Amino acid sequence: MTAVKDRGEKNREKRMSLGQHLIELRKRLFISAIAIVVGAGLGWWLTDLFVWKAIQEPVQRVADAQGSDTAIIFPTISSGFDLLLQIAFTLGLVISSPVWLYQIFAFLVPGLNKRERRFTLAFFATAIPLFFAGCAAGWFVLPNIVKLMTGFVPEGALSLLTAKEYIDFVLKLVVAIGVAFVVPVFIVLLNAAGILSAAAIIKSWRVAILVIVLFTAIATPSADIVSMFMLAIPMIALYFAAWFIAHLHDRRVERRNAREFGAAV
Repeated sequence: MTAVKDRGEKNREKRMSLGQHLIELRKRLFISAIAIVVGAGLGWWLTDLFVWKAIQEPVQRVADAQGSDTAIIFPTISSGFDLLLQIAFTLGLVISSPVWLYQIFAFLVPGLNKRERRFTLAFFATAIPLFFAGCAAGWFVLPNIVKLMTGFVPEGALSLLTAKEYIDFVLKLVVAIGVAFVVPVFIVLLNAAGILSAAAIIKSWRVAILVIVLFTAIATPSADIVSMFMLAIPMIALYFAAWFIAHLHDRRVERRNAREFGAAV
């Protein structure tokens, strides 16, 4: 009777039908959506309070330094509202990141065994700081990008930046870099789940570096080589850090298998 019970518990823990997976996914998406909406409400208030001033500060700084008429313009009657909505939603993504990142991890947790599940908290605790660090890195290089790109405007000419295009660039830069910084955590998670080995990670290092450089080249203007490398270097370092952690994990699994099954390490 105990054996049957243990097998039943193991099935519930290890195996889920497609329908159960879809229900679980729906639950995780619903919780994430609610968190983003709540975060967007807070983001709307923060935008009006200080975020918009912070976003336009690099443009104002360039205008003051160069003595130019660089400015952000709103070409349509609804531009102001659309701008606030876009910034609020993006801030909602950032503010609610602990919730939706946890939901991703919680959805992937059934693929881990009992011993490996204890690392979920470590993954979660690492992902959140890395996401915010990535957002901060994107924000850090923003003034350099604005200064560089507006520097190509001929002397005596006006530099009028459309609000939508400027905000699109700022928000995509910040959020994209934030998400990119979290990717190594997911690599480690896939390794812990037995999907990706450390050998496969290090074997693809050339491709990974190429993808990272291309990503940072797309995220930053083509003329701003300095900002591109400022973003690429920490991302490459995080990739190799993910490989090293995966390597330690694989070695630990090999030693455990050697003890339990007598396999050669």
